[in-house]
Amino acid sequence: MLDWMEIRVHTTTEAEEAVSHLLLEAGAEGTAVLDASVLLREWETPFGEIISLSPKDYPEEGVWISGYFPAASFDDTLPEQLEEKVRHLRRFGLDPGPASVIFERVSEESWAEAWKAYYKPIRVTDRLTVKPHWVSYEPASAEERVIQLDPGMAFGTGAHPTTILSMKLLERELQPGQKVMDVGCGSGVLSIAAACLGAGEVLALDLDPLAVESTNRNVRLNGLEQTVAVRQGNLLQGVKESADGVISNILAEIIVQFTDDLPRVIRPGGWFIASGVISQKEGSVVRALGQAGFRVTDRLQEGDWVAMTART
Repeated sequence: MLDWMEIRVHTTTEAEEAVSHLLLEAGAEGTAVLDASVLLREWETPFGEIISLSPKDYPEEGVWISGYFPAASFDDTLPEQLEEKVRHLRRFGLDPGPASVIFERVSEESWAEAWKAYYKPIRVTDRLTVKPHWVSYEPASAEERVIQLDPGMAFGTGAHPTTILSMKLLERELQPGQKVMDVGCGSGVLSIAAACLGAGEVLALDLDPLAVESTNRNVRLNGLEQTVAVRQGNLLQGVKESADGVISNILAEIIVQFTDDLPRVIRPGGWFIASGVISQKEGSVVRALGQAGFRVTDRLQEGDWVAMTART
């Protein structure tokens, strides 16, 4: 077993994805998020319940985001560098909150087993449940599809509000046989959800090779290699195919960078689902979609997070 250096950043929900990106960009081989809001959350079903949560393991407000770096090659100046970059997120209109950074040495075994204890099956909708691949689970009905997930160290469990909102909108919009593109696929959970809901073909795209690897692993876990293709790519740049629907669960600042590509990729009558949008940034996404010829037709919100469907 290797030892790891854990760098923990105290920040806001708004800056969560940006800080996670900074950690991965700095060389973290995995991230984990502890969000104070889960202590107050009322789960709709027992499948989503997290067992034995202790307030002392969470910040009083905001989130703790941890990045894990091999101890053998750890640069002692890295925490200070990251703290400066997190504080500079203000230049991009994001509130980094306390932006405090601490670090400590942890063993791989203790880290891996600790986070698994908090990851349980989550019944997202009547038709979709996400579960860790190491946990046994029996679907409640023939209509319920169970997504097996091995999130690895970097790409989450499917329990984040932005993922849940994405899956709820996907269930509303997707028609059997449609082709779907997942831009910024991460662990591949939305690509797999699309396939489970009847998509005839799914193209999963991510710039990060670790995300491509994670998605491929999860596609194989669910036996969907014939439906889901995974490719490394920068948003929709260079994508020559068209699709009935595009879904993207990433930062609002990134979504607005490729809305101009949507009319080229989305077939007439198709749809676009945008998630990962903090409520303060919703207006910028709506404006960018409007400039590309799309109007918002559906919207869901949980806490500060917003997801929306847009059509031409």
